[in-house]
Amino acid sequence: MKFKNIEEYKKNLKKRLTVEAMSSAKGLVTRSTNLVQNTAKTSITTGGTGQIVQKYNPRRTHTASAPLSPPASDTGFLVSQITMNVKTEQNGTVIGQIISAAPYSKAVEFGTVNMQPRPFMQPALNKNKNKIVKMFMQEGLIE
Repeated sequence: MKFKNIEEYKKNLKKRLTVEAMSSAKGLVTRSTNLVQNTAKTSITTGGTGQIVQKYNPRRTHTASAPLSPPASDTGFLVSQITMNVKTEQNGTVIGQIISAAPYSKAVEFGTVNMQPRPFMQPALNKNKNKIVKMFMQEGLIE
């Protein structure tokens, strides 16, 4: 097999491999981000571990979450506000974000002076960290 311009061939091959690697990385970041998002949502919807309380408007019984446990879903608003976003920067960096847009997310995750934290985002990431690293290693994107 003869090449008229081996340098041009190498340049095109490198460009193609870079595009394939970026595509693979974006797919892995998307899968990883989705995994963490789903774990965070599941931790909230699984149920409370604390006191049973009466709620009003509408009237209902709710099992609250214990301090340092994930928050227990009551109305479903917190879960509905957890979304994900994956974007590729100009330099090729792929960024996965999980966003909890409920106005009280920060207070629930980190606590306040009047309430112990009920973390749900950081534990979701911690729970999936090894699985995510393994996925990237299997694809050869990290060692």
